[in-house]
Amino acid sequence: MTKPCDLSALEARRLIGAKRLSPVELLESCLERIRATNKAVNAIVAMDERAARKAAKAAENAVMRGDDLGLLHGLPIAVKDLQDTAGLKTTYGSLLYKDHVPEHDNGMIAALRDEGGVILAKTNTPEFGAGANTTNRVYGPTGNPFDPQKTCAGSSGGSAVALALGHAPLATGSDYGGSLRTPAAFCGVSGFRPSPGVVPGETRAAGLIPFAVSGPMGRSIEDAHLLLMAQIGVDKADPFSSSDCLALPGRLNGVDLGTIRAAFSHDLGCAPVDNSIRDVFRARARAFRGVFAETQDRAPDFTNVHEVFEILRGVYFVAAHRERLEKHKELLDRNVIDNTERGLAYSLGDVSWAYVEQTKIYKSFLAFFDEIDVLICPAASVSPFPHAQLFVDTINGEKLPTYMRWLAITYALTTALPAAATIPCGVDHTGMPFGIQVVGPNGSDAMVLEVAHALERVLADSVETRRPVPDLAKLA
Repeated sequence: MTKPCDLSALEARRLIGAKRLSPVELLESCLERIRATNKAVNAIVAMDERAARKAAKAAENAVMRGDDLGLLHGLPIAVKDLQDTAGLKTTYGSLLYKDHVPEHDNGMIAALRDEGGVILAKTNTPEFGAGANTTNRVYGPTGNPFDPQKTCAGSSGGSAVALALGHAPLATGSDYGGSLRTPAAFCGVSGFRPSPGVVPGETRAAGLIPFAVSGPMGRSIEDAHLLLMAQIGVDKADPFSSSDCLALPGRLNGVDLGTIRAAFSHDLGCAPVDNSIRDVFRARARAFRGVFAETQDRAPDFTNVHEVFEILRGVYFVAAHRERLEKHKELLDRNVIDNTERGLAYSLGDVSWAYVEQTKIYKSFLAFFDEIDVLICPAASVSPFPHAQLFVDTINGEKLPTYMRWLAITYALTTALPAAATIPCGVDHTGMPFGIQVVGPNGSDAMVLEVAHALERVLADSVETRRPVPDLAKLA
């Protein structure tokens, strides 16, 4: 029999509204699963059980009174440890904040509470989200739910693991160069990187650099969409925030994929991709591309994308961390130090060139979608690797120039400011989860969500492409 913690978020919310599932029962089921499996993976790093139980009991009472219920009423939510939660420790994965307990929620977390969400726990992340391997000096590494000795990727790694194991039905994530998409792929769950401003980002250090966005994660796109509906809003503290987000559909209806034109690319024309991952992607694509009205093999123009991303990432890190580097370098992890020092080495001429080239990439990317509706590509360039290895430095025998280059399959897209979903697509050649990206241009959030939702249903019908599920007994 399915335990409450394994229900989809949508089904759990429906049962709560129908008085057939108690929010208290759901919370206790999640807590039981955390106790049984978290020690093996270290996904949940801070929790206030007393406060969560109090919130769940209040949610139960509201149901029994017949109150109007919010979108997330009674659903436990795991929150990435980059996002402030009032009264619950928030460290950002940094020794600088190892004892930090915020007095206030950030805007997004406040919105989730307003919609009835029960803030359950914080999930692990690399320091300040810097890096695609979830480990830090406060809490240590987070293991993959399918093999705890391997990485769950990052920086939303703890959230992806918590979802895969049923620690919570929903989890928050954030994405810069792939921080939400890569962990979703490595852990067999779904995630959505929205267009800039859809989920207000009032806490960005440099508000005019829109590469960093917050987004939802779930065990399906439908669940992620439910969380997104509570995350969206208008907040002019984010200069990219717009009322356009309020036009997103409240429910996913399942677009007819037979009306959709899809482009397929195993490497976006610019990303190093392991040969075996390339072969897995091509084989999976052959299995499902026939559901689309039209398909073609082509990639956007990402000329100079690596240099552009490195420079603009450096600008963002200098804005966010220069003072920390100057005053507290000994307390910072290597990724924050490296990125900030790289940023300081660039000239104004370098930065100006990067902004011009990024604009070219953005406009070319928009034009690419004049002839297609969505782009489909792998969500990661390699299979999950040992978490003791901080990053991938070699692909297909070729040494990579930077620690970030193995993430080009996601960060190249970031420079074009897309809407991008990651969905599970079976397992790869090593038996680990394999995920694909469904991508559209800035502002195409509704289209991407509908296509990803419909395609996820197609993939679920095949043993080869359905979402993999971790072996809980091995983690107990």
